[in-house]
Amino acid sequence: MPVHGGAVTCGTCLREPPAVDTCLAAVDYGYPWAGAIAQYKFNGDPGWAATLAMLLRSTPWVEPALEAAQLVLPIPLSRQRMRERGFNQAALLARHLAHGKVDNGVLLRLRATEAQSGLPRSQRLRNLRVAFAVEPARAAGLRGLRLVLIDDVMTTGATLDAAARVLREAGAAHITALVVARTDRT
Repeated sequence: MPVHGGAVTCGTCLREPPAVDTCLAAVDYGYPWAGAIAQYKFNGDPGWAATLAMLLRSTPWVEPALEAAQLVLPIPLSRQRMRERGFNQAALLARHLAHGKVDNGVLLRLRATEAQSGLPRSQRLRNLRVAFAVEPARAAGLRGLRLVLIDDVMTTGATLDAAARVLREAGAAHITALVVARTDRT
């Protein structure tokens, strides 16, 4: 795996470059963070948002990425998932990270997808085909912009990649993904 300035590029990314330019993660998805994130996300405890955002903000290169971004976009949930959880965990993180730059209306979730956790990479990629779109009236405004995409966990990167691809098609110049935790599973 080649290393660039402390960052590791995996073989899959070398063969099929992702749509994001950079992905920054605060921690590995393991003890104690996996439990905290599960409590936050699946047990309806939005109180974790501030703590997890502070953890992410303290990660090297996150602060400069947020400062350089013109818009911060949380990964949207489907209506069904939003009803189940009562909140969008990525949107809460984004609000704590960059309140004045967050836009919840640019990136749209077109359809509900099967939960990504537990699916192999190939199925995750199929699962997310045509899952995201850019709000048509807002697409032209993304040309040349530096964006930050926010999500809570990155496993294979399929969700972030699918979202970033539609933002690239709209003309985004640079996309940094920020996640609280990153797994080693692919």
